[in-house]
Amino acid sequence: MIISRAAKTAADLDVVTEIMTLAFADDPVWGGWAFPIGDPGARNEARRRFWRFNLTSAMRYPWVRLTTGAAALWVPPGGIELTDAEEAQMEPLLRELVVAHTDAFLECLDLFESNHPREEPHYYLSLLGTHDDYRGQGLGMRLLSENLELIDREAMPSYLESTNSANIARYESVGFRRVGSFTLPGDGPTVDTMWRDAKKQQLVVGP
Repeated sequence: MIISRAAKTAADLDVVTEIMTLAFADDPVWGGWAFPIGDPGARNEARRRFWRFNLTSAMRYPWVRLTTGAAALWVPPGGIELTDAEEAQMEPLLRELVVAHTDAFLECLDLFESNHPREEPHYYLSLLGTHDDYRGQGLGMRLLSENLELIDREAMPSYLESTNSANIARYESVGFRRVGSFTLPGDGPTVDTMWRDAKKQQLVVGP
């Protein structure tokens, strides 16, 4: 059953931004490490502005998938996360948001980029998050499973980075396998990279 739709409107952008801001507040990477700001309100606002910047770009594809209480950001095969013009805006934005931590943050983004597989076209799950009000209901995994059904119809593989080791078993349960890892600067957290092979379409043979 299809439970999600493509985020398209400014209102959708607001909803998805808020979901991701809350969902990653305690994440080992996108929580305190990426945004080492003492005041929780200021830390959330910095994270909100960072996600909004990325999501605004991603919504040019119909693969920011939204349902009540959860959202996923996919980059389709051949797609890019940011345009060249947006890439040029990233460093000034980070210098405003995280100031002295900017160089480490940029190195983090470079590590995500350099560890990303390029040999085979694939769907890239950049973000998957559930709003705090809907936690514990399995909604995020149902959304992921539904998205993967859509991808399986195209017989395409998919890739993600897990920034929280607690989620690895969940991803494995829907067909991903761990293929590598990298550690963020300054003895930062470890990020696991995961791949899911394409599902071959079964031919229906008539009588």
